[in-house]
Amino acid sequence: MQTNILWAGREYHSLENCLIDTGETGSEITATIVGSYQGKIYQVTYHIKTNDHWETRFVAITSRHSNETQTIRLEGDGKGNWTLDGKEAAQFNGCIDIDISLTPFTNTLPIRRLRLHQHQEEDIQVIYCDLMERRILPVRQRYRRLSATEYRYQNIPNDFEADIVVDESGFVVDYPTLFVRSAAIKTAYGTSIDKQL
Repeated sequence: MQTNILWAGREYHSLENCLIDTGETGSEITATIVGSYQGKIYQVTYHIKTNDHWETRFVAITSRHSNETQTIRLEGDGKGNWTLDGKEAAQFNGCIDIDISLTPFTNTLPIRRLRLHQHQEEDIQVIYCDLMERRILPVRQRYRRLSATEYRYQNIPNDFEADIVVDESGFVVDYPTLFVRSAAIKTAYGTSIDKQL
């Protein structure tokens, strides 16, 4: 099953075309983001693979701004062990999910993986990629399910929180002050997720 989503970034003045391809063995996500932020025109492409439990196994990011190009390649086992650009990355031990600052898609990763019941919450360790500042670091986050389609997201310590609205698949519809979904359609571009994972 494929879903093609268009998100507009409010703070980051961006537009993202994201394709989510889900099969029996997992999901594969490819996206391109373009925008302007703090005087920087930027372009980001990312490619994420998960297993069938929505545990992240592979991430490749290419970002271009400020006359520089940055590439990031993360590979994990879905259990919290990672390599960064082919080298062991012990600083990310225990992280299952990734959070890319310029997209709301990565909120779907813990939402789908955790499968929280209403009013249930969980703290998680996440690999945070701040592409505009060229930082990659482990952070703690909290997700609390408020209703069938709403989650409260918090940084820990709590210097930011937001109530995020999602659809029945866990894809963001409205992320207050940051992102809003412009369009979403079912597609069939012919890729085979089961062959590629």
